[in-house]
Amino acid sequence: MRLRKFLLGAALLAGLSTVNAQTKPEDVKSFTLANGMKFLVLEDHSIPTANMYLFWKVGSRNEVHGITGLSHFFEHMMFNGSKNYGPKQFDRVMEANGGSNNAYTTENVTVYTDWFQKDALETIFKLESDRIADLNIDPKMVESERGVVLSERSTGLENSNYRLLGELVQSVAFQEHPYMFPVIGFESDIKSWTQQDLQTYFKTYYSPNNTTVVVVGDITFDQVKKLADQYMAPIAARGLPPKIRTIEPQQNGERRVNAYKDITTPNVLLAYHTPQTGHEDYYALDLFSSLLSSGNSSRLVKSLVMDTTIASRVFTFLGEGFDPNIFNIYAVAGNGISAPDLEKAIIAQIDNIVKSGVTENELQKVKNQKLMEFYHSLETINGKANSLGTYDVFFGDYKKMFDAPQAYQKVTTEDIKRVAAKYFTERNRTAGYLLPEKGDKKSGK
Repeated sequence: MRLRKFLLGAALLAGLSTVNAQTKPEDVKSFTLANGMKFLVLEDHSIPTANMYLFWKVGSRNEVHGITGLSHFFEHMMFNGSKNYGPKQFDRVMEANGGSNNAYTTENVTVYTDWFQKDALETIFKLESDRIADLNIDPKMVESERGVVLSERSTGLENSNYRLLGELVQSVAFQEHPYMFPVIGFESDIKSWTQQDLQTYFKTYYSPNNTTVVVVGDITFDQVKKLADQYMAPIAARGLPPKIRTIEPQQNGERRVNAYKDITTPNVLLAYHTPQTGHEDYYALDLFSSLLSSGNSSRLVKSLVMDTTIASRVFTFLGEGFDPNIFNIYAVAGNGISAPDLEKAIIAQIDNIVKSGVTENELQKVKNQKLMEFYHSLETINGKANSLGTYDVFFGDYKKMFDAPQAYQKVTTEDIKRVAAKYFTERNRTAGYLLPEKGDKKSGK
């Protein structure tokens, strides 16, 4: 079995090498306009389509009390009218040209994605450049979207126990760093943003030198360069946004928080501070996450869900971050299981890894999973664009994407044991319980 898993890992790595042979670092061409807007271009003529990803380096970490949620709000406003296109025209023009789009906001970035037929490349440049240069922050549209976001916030907290508990734990795990803010913002802030708040925020963060644009597909570098010079270069840079200077102090003691909701069994969320993306421990932590919760044979899923009824659901999450962030472990208790018992069961599995480590077979299995995921991500132009942009923005260089397979393979069982012991300690933990409402709570007594 051990030899079989080793050979499978080697085969997957060879497959990735084949993918990387097809798409080499030198195939990705880069240029930066005089206004600071950076472009990555990868020609892929396998199908007559292309996509454009715009990674704006603005998220909730750039906010302060009073204006929380503005990063996410602009994800809405960017589709609500500019100088040459009225509200909702961005979507309509794109759809008329056989395209589609999406967007998302995190603590670190706001990302806009466009998918389109290759002949629509110039149309996409017109659409994007117009809303970057001349977004119309119309007061009527602001009020309309304000209502949409308030509804999104309340509905999200009502429908997602993980989101409700995660927002609470995040606010406790971070005492000083703006990662304490929820991406969607606080309700009172959403209700009180002013027109000046919006205009200032847009001018500060939607400056050309604060984005990385990735174009992949059935286009040529010369086409992209020409259109970038024509449509993006005239947009004036507004200066780099202010750097985040706040550093979260090292946590020196466990923190705890409880909340209540009309649920049947407790939910538990454990958060541990971990380094920023790109840190030397990133790949070991990513594999550690898989060892805990990826698949039915993973440590937490097997011990808590498959072999027992301690939990009905469990997962882990290690997201990207420009600054040190948190590693989340979330579980929903089974019937009759208390929150403390569920927490103890989770911690017992972590402590077992700290004490005894993991086997070579176990580690190779999750390496194979990561390699396979990576392989699949590079099979499509969308996956290539997303991966190139993610590595360039979070790891500092798109070329590091091509080093990822070897970086995963280099992680040893000792590395797993080391990061488990280093980061998953009681002093570094914030524990959150979402508990079922009691009768006296419901009645207010």
